[in-house]
Amino acid sequence: MPFHVRDPETDALVRQYAEEKRVGITDAIKLAVNKAREADEKALAQKRAALKAIRDEVAAWPRTGEVADKAFFDSLNDE
Repeated sequence: MPFHVRDPETDALVRQYAEEKRVGITDAIKLAVNKAREADEKALAQKRAALKAIRDEVAAWPRTGEVADKAFFDSLNDE
């Protein structure tokens, strides 16, 4: 299904990218979108790995056996 790019700057960028890659406009768009998606997936994987490292670190902390004092926490909220 075709679509129309109405922004002259975007049109110029796509045409420039197509020329640099020596492909048609459709293939240039496909390449650019795939490249962007791969970068997004890589960034998401890095974030997930960082969060897993934090979760693993917190899970390794020794348990104190202490129980949260509901009255104390309620007093912090004027309840």
